[in-house]
Amino acid sequence: MFDEYTTSEEVIETFKSLIKGRTVVLIGAGYPTRASPAHILVASRTTSKVEPVSRTIAGIDDSITTTFVQVDTTDHEAVREAATPTIDVLIHSAGAMATKEYTLDSQGIEFQLSANHIRSFLLTNLLMPALLAADEARFVNFTSAGYRLTPFWFDGWNFSDGKEYAPWLAYGQAKTANILFTYGLGRRLQHRGITALIVHSGYNGDTKLGAHLTWEDYGLIDGVMKQNRGVDWVWEEPRFKTFSQIAATSLIAVLGPDPASKSPAFLQNSQVHEPEEHARGLESVEELWKLSEELVKQRFKSYVMSFGVNTLGAIHNVPAYRVSR
Repeated sequence: MFDEYTTSEEVIETFKSLIKGRTVVLIGAGYPTRASPAHILVASRTTSKVEPVSRTIAGIDDSITTTFVQVDTTDHEAVREAATPTIDVLIHSAGAMATKEYTLDSQGIEFQLSANHIRSFLLTNLLMPALLAADEARFVNFTSAGYRLTPFWFDGWNFSDGKEYAPWLAYGQAKTANILFTYGLGRRLQHRGITALIVHSGYNGDTKLGAHLTWEDYGLIDGVMKQNRGVDWVWEEPRFKTFSQIAATSLIAVLGPDPASKSPAFLQNSQVHEPEEHARGLESVEELWKLSEELVKQRFKSYVMSFGVNTLGAIHNVPAYRVSR
């Protein structure tokens, strides 16, 4: 029914009844949905990026409540202090791409890994009571084809304190981490009715994500692929999508019943695909989970018990994760 040319309008028209009345949390100032959820909560560190999103949502449907939570999601303590209600859909769309200079976040973690994966790992686990309190909640994470550039560097994830830093490899590692984490979460929570999906939405040359890059920078990708993995880089078609097309796959992840039945799953061009082995192998999935817990200095156990941690919503005594620090 859907393919690489599907638009967001086509997806919403098909599934719009499934999102009405629900609460959606969007991490990053991405595009709003036209499917009329009851509440869209946008968490971002940049007010100027959220304001046009809020205006667009109001213009589409002024009955939707929009809440902005200003938080730097690479700052672990700021994440822990944020608040949110019960969540039906959690969407992680914020990120960074090919940062040219080696940069660390406030915890000493390489910035691309922090912005693309670690903040998602921490926030999602802290929000788990709110997701588990909902009826058949969904977690939708974003990756890109850049994951094909490299497996995760478990022995050198911080690039020897910058001595071996390469912007595109750091990006590829972070995008691989997105997939590994989503598969880990989905496997842990299948029995709790949580759907975990990872989306590669496609390419659009006008997004702000690559505003600091030139076309020459993108031209380096093929050489990085050959040097690191010994194969050619191949761009999938269509090479560039409209904003409406680029939103379609993520909306299918949020609304579609077929991806939910296959959770955890990877979606690309509006269809479920299987990512390369290095991004889904069970050993790597579990190794990344362990490393991520070490980096956020907090453990999350996925078996039932009652706990009373004030976790982004003050939801107490919910059968969910055991949280320890």
